[in-house]
Amino acid sequence: MNESERFNAYRIMWLMVYFDLPTETKADRKLYATFRKNLLKAGFTMFQYSVYIRHCMSREHADRMRKGIKAILPPKGHVVISNLTDKQFQGLEVYQGKSSPTRPPAHQSLMLEFF
Repeated sequence: MNESERFNAYRIMWLMVYFDLPTETKADRKLYATFRKNLLKAGFTMFQYSVYIRHCMSREHADRMRKGIKAILPPKGHVVISNLTDKQFQGLEVYQGKSSPTRPPAHQSLMLEFF
């Protein structure tokens, strides 16, 4: 794989986790908080309430992250995991009220090579 294929905008992925978890009981709220904290520890950022995103440098990296999320799924509620290519993510329009659209945050990458 050459360098341009490695960092192609169609190969770089954004992993999105959407969740709707119960919070009626103290135990439910604890499970909710634990799940959210684990997403944050795994490098996810809140994109919207109950929607978290993470930049992944490849589909393989996104698949590993997806496997990790499946390992921490709470026993109740709904969790959706999806991915977008970097190119698709760039096309998102984010509105806050009726104001003009803003762009999702761009992700800066740093590649280190050791000789």
